[in-house]
Amino acid sequence: MAAESSGNLRIVVVGHVDHGKSTMIGRLLHDTGSLPEGKIEELRQMSERRGMPLEWSFVLDSFQAERDQAITIDTTRIWLRTPGRDTVIIDAPGHREFLKNMISGASDADAAVLVVDAVEGMRDQTRRHAFLLKLLGFSQIAVVINKIDLLDDPKAKFTALSEEVRDYLGSLDLVARFIIPISAYRGDNLVNRSDHTGWYSGPTLTEALDHFQPQRSATDRPLLIQVQDVYKFDERRIIAGRVTSGTVRNKDRLLFSPGDRTASVARIESFGHSDPPTSATAGESVGLILDEQIFVERGQVASLVDSAPPLSDVFRAQLFWLANQPMKTGASYRIKLGTAIANVTVKAIESVVDLDTLDVRHTDRVERNDLANVVLRASTQLPFPGERHDPALGRFVLLDGFDVAGGGLASLEGFPDQRRSHVVAGSNIKKVESLVTRTEREARSGHRGIVIWLTGLSGAGKSTLAQGVDRLLFSRGFNSFVLDGDNLRQGLNSDLGFAPDQRVENIRRVGEVAALFASAGTIVLSAFISPYQVDRARARAAAAGSFHEIYVKASIETCEKRDTKGLYRKARTGEIKEFTGVSAPYEVPVMPDLVVDTDMDDVSSSVTQLVEYITRVSRV
Repeated sequence: MAAESSGNLRIVVVGHVDHGKSTMIGRLLHDTGSLPEGKIEELRQMSERRGMPLEWSFVLDSFQAERDQAITIDTTRIWLRTPGRDTVIIDAPGHREFLKNMISGASDADAAVLVVDAVEGMRDQTRRHAFLLKLLGFSQIAVVINKIDLLDDPKAKFTALSEEVRDYLGSLDLVARFIIPISAYRGDNLVNRSDHTGWYSGPTLTEALDHFQPQRSATDRPLLIQVQDVYKFDERRIIAGRVTSGTVRNKDRLLFSPGDRTASVARIESFGHSDPPTSATAGESVGLILDEQIFVERGQVASLVDSAPPLSDVFRAQLFWLANQPMKTGASYRIKLGTAIANVTVKAIESVVDLDTLDVRHTDRVERNDLANVVLRASTQLPFPGERHDPALGRFVLLDGFDVAGGGLASLEGFPDQRRSHVVAGSNIKKVESLVTRTEREARSGHRGIVIWLTGLSGAGKSTLAQGVDRLLFSRGFNSFVLDGDNLRQGLNSDLGFAPDQRVENIRRVGEVAALFASAGTIVLSAFISPYQVDRARARAAAAGSFHEIYVKASIETCEKRDTKGLYRKARTGEIKEFTGVSAPYEVPVMPDLVVDTDMDDVSSSVTQLVEYITRVSRV
């Protein structure tokens, strides 16, 4: 039997329970000559014992429970020989109770066949499976309209149902490359064109499958190796993993993420090779021996230094919820992303999609079988696919205890790559200490130098409060200064836009400038949206004990009412991209030093509250 490789096509077959998936695959295996010798006689005897005609689905229904109930419980993989190639067929469960098995079965397929019953049409589970195909990133889809032999007017019904299928898939931004009328039981249009459907001129199912291609050659993508474990044999320390994309060669300099440790490949060990290979490509499982002993563990990803995947501990996820208990904001789970496992917390539930109507609703919980867009924060940085990497690397599973609670696709949309460490580029640089100490400067000012970091949505009142506080502090003899986002973007940061990575650099620069002001004994009032928690943490670290995070709290409705520039309106119409609170995320501070609620308090009260706080924390 052929060995699965990156050149073979993997097809997942999905659809509503009882619409004939397993029957279709069983008949397809028979008609292509893919069944082992003696299997047909075994099926006949099995069917006779149950008092039924030959049942093709028994080819795949490996559990006794499936044969007795006529449903598929777990995924089954089997090889199919077509004229064009060897194909791996994955039969996924159609029953609603086994959706988690369907997701796991579909997670590594290249293309999908959606089975629709010609008599029953599109059912709820058909729609759910179609949405899951979108969720998992499928672009190669064929639809088969099964049981066409049971219709009085098959052509009319096929035409109408094909239009319904196209409309629904189109609403999900999916396209069916082929829609084929079949009779799985009789074998119509599976391998051979049927005389019963003379009105149909399209391809048979096997011809359609041969038009599909394995996803872009993983060998052409940047190198990624998912570390599965680390073993020690005699004096050898072997890092075992699977090459998911690219090619690894002897002497390659590898970067292990997260952790950013580097080492070169001294030797490649590969199972089944008598002589050590000099390279390994996508799809191969290998053992790597490095030229130096660095800490590597399961869950890390190895890459070439110049093509490392993005890292983040916060990310967006589109997921399908499978657990009986609803998902709620603040709930904690474990995530399996590749070989990595980490704890995650639900930071926000952005929207929930009704799979029947495709209506989007905003709610504080995700119920069983809901499709949701959420923001998750992990306990550690995780690697995610970049623009050149396979998006399928973002497929994940959420665990509640030991049970699969949900699964979906993760992305860093709206979030920056946290990998940027901002190390000093020069090598001949030495820090110069001032002859005037910070203590001396603070003694002359009569107060400590501190950073008051005002963060919140656009329109929350940050700049207004900063200017008001500055005026009052100045009148009382304090040495203070305002760093305002709009002002700095006209000078120091005029070269930066509003994409996630540029937002990161904007706040990095501001944090460093604010820290310098504070070291000179100045009270710095920094008024910036600064939407990402990790960036505010970096600014806190730069100020070394003098940083005070002030959350200027206001609802987005209030902020929009105050928006004299019309920015929210432009963002909602798409005129402004990556706008915080609309098309880009804002991470609410977890433990701010002070919360100023401008929904509840007017400007005067808020300024007074801030000045009282600053007076207290800036005492020498």
